[in-house]
Amino acid sequence: MRIAAEIFLCLLMVGCGRGIPLTPAQRLARATNDLANATTTEQRFYALDDAAKESFVAGKIEDARKYANELLTLLPKFQGNWNYGNAVQDANLVLGRIAATEGRLDDAKRYLIAAGKSPGSPQMDSFGPNMSLAKDLIEKGERDTVLEYFQLCRKFWDMDRGRLDQWSQEVKSGKIPDFGANLVY
Repeated sequence: MRIAAEIFLCLLMVGCGRGIPLTPAQRLARATNDLANATTTEQRFYALDDAAKESFVAGKIEDARKYANELLTLLPKFQGNWNYGNAVQDANLVLGRIAATEGRLDDAKRYLIAAGKSPGSPQMDSFGPNMSLAKDLIEKGERDTVLEYFQLCRKFWDMDRGRLDQWSQEVKSGKIPDFGANLVY
């Protein structure tokens, strides 16, 4: 029931499900189209987030790396922007997931901690951060770094409803938490 409610809330965040691309290929096409049509630096800043994430999911690793690195270079120009915290998280998560798939676990762990140093955002403060890299690292036995990430997320995730405590206990006991919709945000 909790998962269904989170997915419903996620759909509400993006327009009640109307016109949402469902397949990875559709999501990538939308993201790269938005990036190609960006005519200002701010529009590009917004579009790079999804382009990086969807490229990674589609297996286009070099595109994902390029978009995430470009997003990191744009960050200083947008420190006061509402999307700044999302961009900090997403660029670092994409680069961390790439590092993890390439076997560079020390880099992946550094990226996860950098993602946790995000100041938060309207979305992250309520729905929480993305846990995909945390899950990748737990699966590779890197529990301490993930627990540190959870601690960092406490500074902005106001509405976690005890999930960080629950996930921390599960990680400490050797389990992989069910992150639900937090693997998607």
